[in-house]
Amino acid sequence: MSQNIVTLTDANFSAEMGKEPLPVLVDFWASWCGPCQMMAPVLEKVAEDFSGRLVVGKLNVDENQATSRQFNVMSIPTLIIFKNGAEQTRITGFRPQDEIGRLLNQALT
Repeated sequence: MSQNIVTLTDANFSAEMGKEPLPVLVDFWASWCGPCQMMAPVLEKVAEDFSGRLVVGKLNVDENQATSRQFNVMSIPTLIIFKNGAEQTRITGFRPQDEIGRLLNQALT
């Protein structure tokens, strides 16, 4: 995983969200999920392209079920954009990089 992507867990989720002044894009994923694996390189590029404007985090739903339940994540991959700790936008399923970029540019304005 890229140095630009933060690993989130049930234990550190609230602390990481609370300390971050930038919007946070959280990828709810699992290792067995094919579309999640396809999304990984897209998120690597997004983390690089939006560095300094957005933080990208990944949360494994199998290992961190409490946070997944808290945000009603029913399908993966699910991407949620948080601003000031509150959910702003939710994207479910694989999306190409250009679409993710457009959605992020809209959400960050």
